[in-house]
This record gives sequence, C-alpha cells and structure tokens, in this order.
Amino acid sequence: MPVAVVTDSTAYLPAELSGTYDLTVVPLTVVVNGAEGLEGEEISPAEVARALGARRVAVSTSRPAPHQFVQAYRRLLDAGADGIVSVHISARLSGTFEAAELAAAEIGPQVAVVDSQTTGMGLGFAALAATTVAAKGATLAEVRRAAADHSAQVSTLFYVDTLEFLRRGGRIGAASALLGTALSVKPILHVVDGSIVVRDKVRTAGRALARLVDLAVEASGTGDVDIAVHHLGAPDRAAALADAVTMRLGDRLRDCYITEIGAVVAAHVGPGVAAVVVHRRAG
Repeated sequence: MPVAVVTDSTAYLPAELSGTYDLTVVPLTVVVNGAEGLEGEEISPAEVARALGARRVAVSTSRPAPHQFVQAYRRLLDAGADGIVSVHISARLSGTFEAAELAAAEIGPQVAVVDSQTTGMGLGFAALAATTVAAKGATLAEVRRAAADHSAQVSTLFYVDTLEFLRRGGRIGAASALLGTALSVKPILHVVDGSIVVRDKVRTAGRALARLVDLAVEASGTGDVDIAVHHLGAPDRAAALADAVTMRLGDRLRDCYITEIGAVVAAHVGPGVAAVVVHRRAG
C-alpha cells in the first residue's frame, strides 16, 4: 500500500470527486446551543446558517481530539500503509493541526503532518495533490513535499457580508473588523501565511463580487490553473462567479469546482459568503 493521506473536513472537496481519491477525512465538530455534531456527518451548513440568524443561539466549533487522529492513523497503518501524510487547515485558524501533531508524536515517524496554511479547497487541492503523488508510489518525504508545495500554490479569496462572525470567533482582529464595518463597506479577504486579513474594500455586494473575479484572475498568474468556488446557500451566486472567472481565464483554466462550504467555516464567516480558491499548476 502506498503512503496514505489524511485531511480534515474543512477541505470541502467536491461531491463529484467522492470515491475518486483514496483520502481519509477526519471531521471537526460544530456546537449549536450546546449540542455537538460532526461536520459533514451530523450537522449541515444550512443548520448553522439558520442558527447564526437566530437570536440567542450560540454557535462554536472545536477541533478533532488527538485520539481521533490516532485511531485513523493506526487503522491505515494496520491496513498496510507504509506511512501517512496528514495535511490540515491552517494552525492559525484551528487547533486541528496541533491535534494531528500530538497524535503523530504518539504513533511515530511514520506520520508526517503538514500545515496547509489555508482551508477550504486551498487545503483540498493540496490533499488531492498529495494523494495523486502517493498513488504513484512516492515516498513519505515526497508526498509530504507535494502537500506543502501545492499549499503554497493556492490563493484563497472571499467576500463576506459582515466581519462580525469572524470577529466573534477570533479569526480576525478587532481592528480589521472595525475597519471593515465603520464605513459600511463590503470586505474582501484573503488568507496570508495562514491568517485571514482584509484584502480590499468596496461599497456594494455587486462590486465586491466583480472585484473578487479581478483578484482571482490576478492571483492566477500566467500559467494553467484550477479554481474552486465556495458558497453558503447561494448556488446561483456561486455559478455566476464561476462563469465570470472561467470567461476571464479562458483556456488556462483546467478544472473548475463549485462546492458549498461546510458547517465549521460557515460558523465563522456567516451567511452570504462567496469564495474563490485559485490553484496554480506547476510547470
């Protein structure tokens, strides 16, 4: 068996790729009014969106426990894996990476843990690349390098109606949150070195989405790219965004995916989010 690849549920992989890649996914947990549910298994993005819109409903998230990773790693090794590369959401956005590292320390050097320094399909593209390399018989070091290299080749850009949910969850600083709301502007954010920062500010949602397209094209560079468009309960908006980016990129665009974000990220960005993840292909 080649090197196995593990990721977490915030990769938000497209449904059409289900079963195509040999990838183990460890879920994070969402807590709504004290009731816990595993992302992608027991709680949906729609449930989180409804909870966020209700008064006096507390929504929070939590990382997988280290023992969940230990169980996953041991199961894969017992099945004959030579080693495991575990690639996860940015350590600055979640404790998931730390939990995976604690589990890896318990298992031993057969497990290498990679901080993708992003989330969503930014993480997903890295995990898929690692799986592709592993399927060809690559070594543990080569699979780990593939995950890290492809993490560095993604840009994650997104628009939110408000920064309030990111501020509440501590995923963006109070000063940035104030900057994004004081003048009633619509913020566009991106992930830099694993942290969420304000990239641009526009006056209306329409202009924000148009600017998101501009920034995605700018981030694509000059070579071939893949893109993923994320949304929360807004498939029509996502389709229009994907069409606009596709038109601008032309024959440089290889794969384009549209996926709804899961409950964990939904809890932190709130309703109305639209995101474009650009994956620059090497060579």
